[in-house]
Amino acid sequence: MRNGKRPDPGTIHPIPGYEKEIYVKPTLSNPNIVVGDFTYIADSDFESHVTHLYGWNGDKLIIGKFCQIASGVEFVMNGANHQMNAVSTFPFYTLEGWDMDPPALSDLPLKGDTVIGNDVWIGQNAVILPGIHIGDGAILGASSVVGCDVPPYTVMIGNPARILRRRFDDELIDLLLRFRWWDRDIEEINQLIPILTCSDLDRVRKELTARL
Repeated sequence: MRNGKRPDPGTIHPIPGYEKEIYVKPTLSNPNIVVGDFTYIADSDFESHVTHLYGWNGDKLIIGKFCQIASGVEFVMNGANHQMNAVSTFPFYTLEGWDMDPPALSDLPLKGDTVIGNDVWIGQNAVILPGIHIGDGAILGASSVVGCDVPPYTVMIGNPARILRRRFDDELIDLLLRFRWWDRDIEEINQLIPILTCSDLDRVRKELTARL
């Protein structure tokens, strides 16, 4: 361990003396937000980036381990959706003085939970729309507006976001998804760092195969 210190997922500020980057998990208070170990955001407050998450919709934001979330990212949840199967989309029921009961959940365009995999890099000012599933190892470009599911190890950019390219071939992606390095213990991950950060993909393929 560098400097004799062991990585601690319970630490809020993983860079001593710098408050604009935090591990998200130990800061959470909303039970409908679930975030894995060592996922960080380049900010001092994660929950302010999750908008329209209201308990009555029952949706959750679920994010895996070791994700990297840039500043300005917004996770838009289902509470942002308005009734679309009637002639007006105006939410009278939310505003004082109007005689309207809340619509049935079946009348709202609810998209379900938003689920982000492991080791996902989300670029600055990207917007994730409700109910999206993003696979392990994906990369979302800066200012992308993501309104569809993202396959594992895929780069998506733009508004609306579209696939730019896959990061690796089928064989290596399958190997990474089976290996699941993010689920290993801290000691093993530390030993794996030279492989995880190696640009020689043939070597990576051989090393990971040997460890399965």
